[in-house]
Amino acid sequence: RGKMGRPPDTHSTPAPAGTTAVPGLIPDLVARTPWSPWALAVLPLAACILVSCLLCAICCCRHRRHRKEPRDKEAVGLGSARSTTTTHLVQPDVDNLESSPGEPQQWGRLQLSLEYDFGSQEIRVGLKQAADLKAVGTADPYARVSISTQAGHRHETKVHRGTLCPMFDETCCFHVPQAELPGATLQVQLLDFKCFSGHEPLDTLSLPLGTVDLQHILEHWYQLGPPGTTEPEQTGELWVSLQYVPGSGRLSVVVLEARGLGPGLREPYVKVQLMLNQKKWKKRKTSARKGSATPYFNEAFTFLVPFSQVQSVDLVLAVWARGLHFRAEPVGKVLLGVRASGQPLQHWADMLAHARRPIAQWHRLQPAREVDHALALHPRLHLPLLHS
Repeated sequence: RGKMGRPPDTHSTPAPAGTTAVPGLIPDLVARTPWSPWALAVLPLAACILVSCLLCAICCCRHRRHRKEPRDKEAVGLGSARSTTTTHLVQPDVDNLESSPGEPQQWGRLQLSLEYDFGSQEIRVGLKQAADLKAVGTADPYARVSISTQAGHRHETKVHRGTLCPMFDETCCFHVPQAELPGATLQVQLLDFKCFSGHEPLDTLSLPLGTVDLQHILEHWYQLGPPGTTEPEQTGELWVSLQYVPGSGRLSVVVLEARGLGPGLREPYVKVQLMLNQKKWKKRKTSARKGSATPYFNEAFTFLVPFSQVQSVDLVLAVWARGLHFRAEPVGKVLLGVRASGQPLQHWADMLAHARRPIAQWHRLQPAREVDHALALHPRLHLPLLHS
């Protein structure tokens, strides 16, 4: 008892020589820990599993980051490669195509054939079909064909309802001397037919004939372009209503209104002429309207046309007015009937298909020489009739 301290443990085992461990330290820690011995054995195993999970998570994140980088690079490069990649390989979003600035706008295509007869010096233009016309929704397209050196001579196809890929299958001829071929240009304009307003241009084609080999018959698809910013000078329009009753053979023609006439014209009036087998048959005329470029007539005329002869008649409406020389001259004409083409032919066909119902449409005035040429050369088309 002379020294203060803990009495020596008689049961402790002395530490081996050469070690620095404190005698009795580990057994004391185990004895003082409240956990069971098996929990102490599982603890290192759990730590190893936790570390392994953390390492796996880090590897997965790094692997996903490396896989995502090529996709981002491909998406960025898609806009620059879109103009040189075909659509069956890369199909970009439609909204991206329409909203991307600086990219050329896509227009439709036109298939036509060209044949030149060196004997008669006539070029034959065969309009086959058009595809993917540029329009919002659907349209009622028709084609207007002309040659730059043949002023006033045009050909209009039939109107095709509710389509952007019309099948024309029509042929027209133009007299072009061989010496004028290098400087002539074939112009094809695709328009959307509108009953009560001006027709909307869709696409256009300007083909210089000097760049085409006309020694052979050519049939080719041509890329269309946007319509011209300036429209050709208009000579005016005429609003006409047609009605045919097959039972009584009564053809009613109502001349409603004209618009777009030249400001220098005086006292305009309309001559209504009915032709049978290319010969003058019956004629009427409206009263003159003074001092107006948009005269309102609203005058009706009735012709008796038997059902058996309706396929052989032509209706010609001519707007006349006094010009600068105070002499009555024709401003323009509209040809309706089976010899017509384009919108006038469609109007006549609608009248026959909807018997006993008046149908009114605006018609662009054609030069008088062009209508006379159509009456002399165009063959008759037999249209389906609605029997009474």
